[in-house]
Amino acid sequence: MRSVALVEVALGDGVRAGFTTRDGGTSAPPWASLNLGLHVGDATEHVLANRARVAGWVGAPVAFATQVHGAGVATLGGPPAPGELTVGEYDGLVTVSPDVAVAVLVADCAPVLLADPEARVVGAAHVGRVGLVSGVLEATLAAMVARDARADRVRAVVGPCIAGGSYEVPAAMRDEVAAAVPDVAATTAWGTPALDLAAGARAVLRRAGVEHVRVDGRDTLVDGDLFSYRRAAGRPTGRFAGVVRLLP
Repeated sequence: MRSVALVEVALGDGVRAGFTTRDGGTSAPPWASLNLGLHVGDATEHVLANRARVAGWVGAPVAFATQVHGAGVATLGGPPAPGELTVGEYDGLVTVSPDVAVAVLVADCAPVLLADPEARVVGAAHVGRVGLVSGVLEATLAAMVARDARADRVRAVVGPCIAGGSYEVPAAMRDEVAAAVPDVAATTAWGTPALDLAAGARAVLRRAGVEHVRVDGRDTLVDGDLFSYRRAAGRPTGRFAGVVRLLP
């Protein structure tokens, strides 16, 4: 069995976190091979086997939500029940338990992982255009603060997502999003209006008091090691994940 291919990121002592890639799973093309999304047409048994491999890497059961591009956040006290494939409709997950890892699924949106190692609380947020404006990052951070995190202690990493130089949108859409989050306004490499999700997420976090924010920088549109909804251009494709866990 191939090992799961992840890029591990440092979020402080006692925290394990990383971003999966396409490699190291069981799914056949076009989802090859570490697809973690149950909603994209892949065989359920393959997705569950892939999720089990990620759980093996992180060392705990992994909780996934049904993401709806909103700002809802769930705080989990432990792992999902056996056979529970989703913890509900949320775009942010938070936990203070080392018995569960929290994850978000993406294929161009930004997966954002957060941790306050001193307060022993971690979170994950699914940040797309709508979620960024709706306040999913602020809501995830608020749920962590409610569990004794402090924004100035939180460490965050904005994972791979479609880059500002690639995410072309109509000018009216760029202006609408930038009215709420000015830092998201961008221009593609070919000179058309665009959105920079990573820059927007970083700016929102810093305005909320998070001083330690790192941006992964990989562009899902051009990086073949990652799934991209836009690159698939209507064809089936998978989802990769950002996952974070408190170590015992």
